[in-house]
Amino acid sequence: MGSAAELAAAVLMVAGFPALMLAALVPSVPAFAAAAAVTYLADHYLHRKGSYLINRLGKVRAGLSIRFLIRQLLLVLLLARLSLADNLIYYGAIACFIAFYGLQAPHGALVQLIRNRRRMPVATRNIDLKSRIRIPDAPPRGLLHRSAEKMLHLDLAAVVGILVAAQVESALIGFVGIGITVALGTLYVLALVPYVRGRKIPPKAERVLAAVDDWLGEYKPETVLYFSGSKDSAYQVNMWLDTMENLDSKPLIILRERVILNNLAPTTVPVICVPGGVHLMNLDLSTVRVALYAANVGKNIHLLRVPTMKHVFIGHGDSDKLASVNPFSKVYDEVWTAGRAGRDRYAIADVGVRDDDIVEVGRPQLAPIQTWQGVPDGRIPTVLYAPTWEGWDGNPGNTSIVLAGESIVNRLVTADPPVRVLYKPHPFTGTVSKEAKAAHQRITALVRKAAAERAADSRFAADSAAQAQAKAELARIEARIAELVGTGGDKGRDEAEATRDGLVDAARHEEVARLRAEWNDAYWRSFPTWEHRVITGAEPRLYDCFNVSDAMVSDISSVVSDFIASGKPYAVTDSAEVGAEEFKRNNTAVRAAVILSNSASELGELLDAVRDPAADPLAEDRKELKQYLLGPDEPTSIDQFNTAVANLAIKAETRNVGQESRVSAAAEGELANAVPGQRVSAAGETDGVGTA
Repeated sequence: MGSAAELAAAVLMVAGFPALMLAALVPSVPAFAAAAAVTYLADHYLHRKGSYLINRLGKVRAGLSIRFLIRQLLLVLLLARLSLADNLIYYGAIACFIAFYGLQAPHGALVQLIRNRRRMPVATRNIDLKSRIRIPDAPPRGLLHRSAEKMLHLDLAAVVGILVAAQVESALIGFVGIGITVALGTLYVLALVPYVRGRKIPPKAERVLAAVDDWLGEYKPETVLYFSGSKDSAYQVNMWLDTMENLDSKPLIILRERVILNNLAPTTVPVICVPGGVHLMNLDLSTVRVALYAANVGKNIHLLRVPTMKHVFIGHGDSDKLASVNPFSKVYDEVWTAGRAGRDRYAIADVGVRDDDIVEVGRPQLAPIQTWQGVPDGRIPTVLYAPTWEGWDGNPGNTSIVLAGESIVNRLVTADPPVRVLYKPHPFTGTVSKEAKAAHQRITALVRKAAAERAADSRFAADSAAQAQAKAELARIEARIAELVGTGGDKGRDEAEATRDGLVDAARHEEVARLRAEWNDAYWRSFPTWEHRVITGAEPRLYDCFNVSDAMVSDISSVVSDFIASGKPYAVTDSAEVGAEEFKRNNTAVRAAVILSNSASELGELLDAVRDPAADPLAEDRKELKQYLLGPDEPTSIDQFNTAVANLAIKAETRNVGQESRVSAAAEGELANAVPGQRVSAAGETDGVGTA
């Protein structure tokens, strides 16, 4: 529903229209003016906030144009109730609003036409199209951004003028307002006209596609990451960007939806977004030898049909979910898994994926996770509580927040010897379940209360000077990142401009990456190492929390599989209380975990393992599980990945050379079998030469 302020604005706006009608019937010009002001301001506020409630009003036939039309009709009613039906201002108002709405059609048509003509058949990033085709600047953002709202608000001059004229009984000021509204509306329409013709519009699709093919012929990509999906699935391709940047072969990313391109994280890899299947099939991808697929979706078929490259399913995570053994995976030449566990899943599922087609490549994304070296001297242990969210199905086993969260945090903040608690909930927590939202709020309050109590405890001393210096560093870094990000990216640019100017500044990209690492270091130094903390938002990232923690408590999710890469002790909550043995049997990732009941009474086992690693009974189990799930540490995962790409590229090239040989041999055989004296025509029919 949006924020409380948005809900209040919506209520005021909806209530304002009955107030307008009442003021018109009374009649009262001041009351009408006050109610009109409320509806204008509330409407503007909701649009500026991009409120969800605005879309809901449109669904119940109370859209933007209807709201303005009703207000104008009620103004005409007010004039009639004021006995001004025979006054020129009455007819002027009617003529004004008819003319004003007459301008809406050409205005809307021009806006839509400009947007359509500036929509590229292929949108790109990090590809030089500027030197190949001319792409003109977009119209000024003020002309197209929220254009319908701006156009309709031009009636404000007429409404104010008519109300003043009705109050002072002088038509002149009313006609001045009417003139301003009609003139501004006409000028708005005329300002759009130049952008639908001539050099103001981008080239046609054929020229754009030819320019992309020209670039492809020059760049000669070898390995493609192909992705299709919804806005919410953009993370599935974003997790592979660093890996693509570290490939030994020439990388290219192909996306199928514009919404994914708009949500793609910054990268130096060339990106092509091709919404049309025909356009994709006509792209020159003859140099590509390996295609990587991060998701099983229907549009994969548009690239899977190309036989000159080998196709690989790499997925977007490692877990025991059914998606990890999708029967669709057998359409690929190979399936790459992190470790032996992925191979075994396919064998157990028996969905048609051959063992010979599975290659273990590790998880390159986990490279930032540091291996545990024990709790540093002089620092109390840090335990991360990172529960997942409640999910859509209401299953009590989805999250520990509702049934166990408070017990877990209570036991951690009161532990003796003490530990530090970092609470980082899933960003979706509380979006479906009121109980989960309430539990999250209670846990947050509990952590913050414990933090305040610890800060007042004389046993815990803070280095105020060092923390002040770290906070100053944070402010400096954040200002520099804002400066760098603010001068780059696609914000405020339309698709054509973003394609034209989409070459990433490599130096800026590297500086931002370095600054983010510096920010992370300064963040952890900006408060004491013993301070409990609630961490929400994108920064610091989950893996950064992994690296400063000595243990973790979580639920069944990819978070657990990723944390295993650290080798640190961890606990997983059996919220559905199926029993420890059954829980381990059903979930590979918990086989080296301390299993918690909802009372969290087993938490002492986890803390003992952190305080005395030598007496940790699960240390060897974690080491074995890590290798089983994620593969060996050496060679590194990115080296394994590059080796797999190179090997498959050789297979693709071998197939292509063999195919060319077979085609050539077949053609020579046809010529050898031809009747002497005959010439084979282009159509494959004899032309009669040498016959009787």
